[in-house]
Amino acid sequence: MTLVEINFDGIVGPSHNYAGLSLGNLASSKHGGQVSYPRAAALQGLAKMRHNLALGLPQGFFCPLPRPNPALLAALGLADRAPADEAETRLHAAAWSASAMWTANAATVSPAPDTADGRCHLTAANLVTMPHRSQEWVDTVRQLRLAFADAAHFAVHDAVPPCFGDEGAANHMRMAAHHAAPGLEIFVYGRPGGAFPARQHEQASRAVARVHGLAPVRSLFIEQSPAAIAAGAFHNDVVAVANERVLFTHEEAFADPDGAYAAIRAALPEAEIVVVPTSAVSLADAIASYLFNAQLITLPGGEMALVIPLEAWEHSAVRRFLDGMLAANGPIRRVLPVDVRQSMANGGGPACLRLRVVADPATVDPRFLLSEAGADATEAAIAAHWPEQIDPADIGSPALAASVQNARAALLGALNLSQLG
Repeated sequence: MTLVEINFDGIVGPSHNYAGLSLGNLASSKHGGQVSYPRAAALQGLAKMRHNLALGLPQGFFCPLPRPNPALLAALGLADRAPADEAETRLHAAAWSASAMWTANAATVSPAPDTADGRCHLTAANLVTMPHRSQEWVDTVRQLRLAFADAAHFAVHDAVPPCFGDEGAANHMRMAAHHAAPGLEIFVYGRPGGAFPARQHEQASRAVARVHGLAPVRSLFIEQSPAAIAAGAFHNDVVAVANERVLFTHEEAFADPDGAYAAIRAALPEAEIVVVPTSAVSLADAIASYLFNAQLITLPGGEMALVIPLEAWEHSAVRRFLDGMLAANGPIRRVLPVDVRQSMANGGGPACLRLRVVADPATVDPRFLLSEAGADATEAAIAAHWPEQIDPADIGSPALAASVQNARAALLGALNLSQLG
C-alpha cells in the first residue's frame, strides 16, 4: 500500500449561521446574532480544498449533515412549534447548526502503522459538551462508514459513551518520522473547573487509544494548560499543531510544557519542537489570530508548509514571528495564507475544517476524494442553491428550512451521494 496523508474537509452546509452557541469559543460568542453568508463560506472552504489540490496533495471531503435536524427537534419536544423562550430558541438553533463542517471534530484517527491489527481506526467524537454538536456523531459515523467501508483497511467505531466528553482530532496529534512510519499519538485533555468547559476528558482519550489497539509506546496523554482553555483555546488545535516529526506549539499550550516536550523526545528522538514564546506572540494574540489552527503539511517535495488564516498573516505580532521563523530556515519552510473568514467568524480556522487520515487513497470510496471535476460540480451546486445570507432571526422559517434541505439534496445528487439523504 501507498500510505499518504489525506485531508478530508467539511463542505460548509447551507444552514451556516451565527447563533453564538459555543461557550468558550470567543469568535462564536463575538459574532453571535450577526448575519452569516453560507454561500460565501462554502466557496471559501472549497477554495481552500482547491488550494491543497494545486499543491499536489490528496484532498477529500465530507458532506453537510441533514439540517435542520428533525430528530433533535422531536426529541426535545420542539417539532412543529415556535420557541417559547430564550432557552427554547437556542435549542431550536442547535438543530440548524452547520458545525459539522469542522471535521477536525468528526473523529480521532489512528493510522494502520500504529494499531495492533494493522488497520486505520476511526472513532467518531461524541461532542457531548455542547448541545448543538452532540447531535452530530450518529450521522457522522454513517458517512465515515461509507467513505471507509473497506474492512480490510479500516475500522470505524461508534462514539465513546457520553459520560466522557470526546472532541476528536482537535485534541489529538500524531508525530512520526514520516506519515507511513509507526507514530506517536498525543492525546491532549483538559481538567474541569475553569471559566470555560474543558471539552476533552482524559478517560475519553484513553478509551479511544484502547479501542484503536495502540501500544503504550504509541500513546502519550498530556494535559492542556488551564490558562489556555480559560483564554479561549477550547481545543488543543487552537494552540498547537503537529506534522510528522515537527510540533509547532505556543509556550502556554500545555500544563507542563517541559514535561510534555521531554516525553515527546523520549518517544520520538527525531522530534523537532518549534515553540512560539509568549514574549513574541501572546496567548491572547495566538487565539485571536488562530496562528496554530493551521494546517501543517508536508509538500510533495518534502518541505513543510503552514497553511494559516489571513487573520494570522495580517496580525502584526504574528507576522513578525512568522517572518523571523522563515528567515531562520527551520523545519517549517513556507507559510501559505488562505481566506476562510466566514468560518473564522464562527471559531474555526483551516485546521478545524479538516480531518487528517493516513491511508492508501485506493482504499477510500472515490466519491469522497476531490477531483477538479468534483470541485466544479460542488461549486456549481453551492452557487445555485446555497442561501446568500442567513439572519439568526430567520432560523425556524419553513421557507428557509426547505431551501436548506433542497440545497443539500442538490449537492448530494451532484456528487452521487444521495444515499446520505
